[in-house]
Amino acid sequence: MPEFFTSGQPNRGEIIPFRKEKKTMRVVLKIGGSLIKEAPVLVKRLAKEFGSEIPETSGGEYAAERLPFSILIVPGGGIFADVVRETDEKFSLGSDAAHWMAILGMEQYACYLRDKTGAIVIETIAELPQGVSILFPYRFLRKEDPLPHTWDVTSDTIAAWVAKQAGAALIKATDVDGIFRDGKLVREISAACCTGDRASCIDPALPEFLRENRMDCLIVNGKCPDRVIRAVYGKPVHGTMVKGNI
Repeated sequence: MPEFFTSGQPNRGEIIPFRKEKKTMRVVLKIGGSLIKEAPVLVKRLAKEFGSEIPETSGGEYAAERLPFSILIVPGGGIFADVVRETDEKFSLGSDAAHWMAILGMEQYACYLRDKTGAIVIETIAELPQGVSILFPYRFLRKEDPLPHTWDVTSDTIAAWVAKQAGAALIKATDVDGIFRDGKLVREISAACCTGDRASCIDPALPEFLRENRMDCLIVNGKCPDRVIRAVYGKPVHGTMVKGNI
C-alpha cells in the first residue's frame, strides 16, 4: 500500500503519492583466485542480474524485485600472487616488497576479469557506481596502506577492509561451499572460532579483523553463480556465515 502526504497547498489539499527513494545496497564480493576459470561467467551473470556497462546484460531471474545495487568485485591474487610467494621463498623478499607485489597480483587478476568481461573498473571507493564494477586495488591501497605487510593478510582481509570503508556487506566467492568441520559444512560460525585456523578457506587474518570490526562474511561457492546471486539479495543460500558480531 503506497504512503501519501498532502501537497501543502491549502487551496487544493489534494493527496498525492509519496514514493520513498530506494536505498542502494552495497556489496563487496571477493572473487578468489581459485575461480579463475569460472570467474568471467560469474561476473557476466552478476552483470545481467544487477546491471553494468557490459553489453547485452539486462534482465534476470529476480529482476522484478531488484533494488539499486552497487557490487564491487575485489579480485583475489590467485596464480599471480602464487608467483610472488614462490619468489619470496626462493629469494627472501622483504615484507614490504612481498606485500605490494602480491597486491599487484590482485591487480593482474582484475585486468584478467576486465579483459574477459568488459566490466567497468574503478581505482577508488569514494563513489561506487551502481551495478557491477571491479576494483583495481594497487593505487588505492598504496595510498591508504591500512593493513600489516604479512602473508597472513591476503585479499580476504583486504576485501573486508574495503567493505568496512564502503559500508558494504561482505561476500567471499571461492571454489568450495564454505567451512567444514568433521566433513560437514558449517552453516554459521563465530569468527573467534576460526582464529588461528590455517586449514580454512579464509586467510588467517580475516577472523580477527571481522571480530574487531563486528563484521560478518558469507562464504559461497562461486562455481554456482545462482548461489552468489541469492547471497547478494540476502536470500538463504548454501554456504557458511562467519559471524564477527557475536
